Amino acid sequence: MLAKTNPSKHIDISSSLYFSAIASSFVPIEFYDYRPADIHLPNLKSAFGDLQKLPFPSESVQSLSCMHVIEHIGLGRYGDLMDYDGDLKAIKELIRVLAPAGNLFFVTPIGHKARIVFNAHRIYTKEQIVNYFDELELEEFSLISEHWEDGGIVINPNKALIERQSYGCGCFWFKKGVK
Repeated sequence: MLAKTNPSKHIDISSSLYFSAIASSFVPIEFYDYRPADIHLPNLKSAFGDLQKLPFPSESVQSLSCMHVIEHIGLGRYGDLMDYDGDLKAIKELIRVLAPAGNLFFVTPIGHKARIVFNAHRIYTKEQIVNYFDELELEEFSLISEHWEDGGIVINPNKALIERQSYGCGCFWFKKGVK
C-alpha cells in the first residue's frame, strides 16, 4: 500500500521495526515508539512517541501506519499503565493527527468474537474496528487468515471467512475525508 500511495514521507507508530527499515528503502520513514530504536539508516528517523499523546499537530500527518500495536495498549504488557480504554484513546489519537485526504494503514487481530487475552492482547471484530474509526472511510479491508488453506491475504473477504477466525490478521486501509 505504501508503494501504491507513494507518500513523500510516512510515519509509523510502533509497528515492527523491520517494516520501517525495509520501507525506508523507497520512502522516507519516521518511526515513533515508546522505546525508540537505535538504528541509523539514511531514510529512517526513530524517536520517542506515546500513542496516547502523539507529538504531531491535529490533521498534520498525510501517511500513517500502526500495525499490531493497538491491541496491546493499556494492558501493561510493555510497561505501559493499565487502562481498559487505552486502545480507544490511542485510536482517537490516530484519527486526530491524520490529515484530510490522509491514509492510515492499520493492522490488528480479528476474530469472530471480541475478547481480551490478558495481558497479551485484544482481539477485535471487523465491525468494532470499522465503528471505532467511523470518522474515516474504509478504502480496503484484507484478511490474513489463521487457516493457511484460505490462501494468504484475502482482499475483501466474505463474512463466512471472517466468522471462521479466532485470531486472524485484519488489515485496514482508512482514508480521512476532506472537509
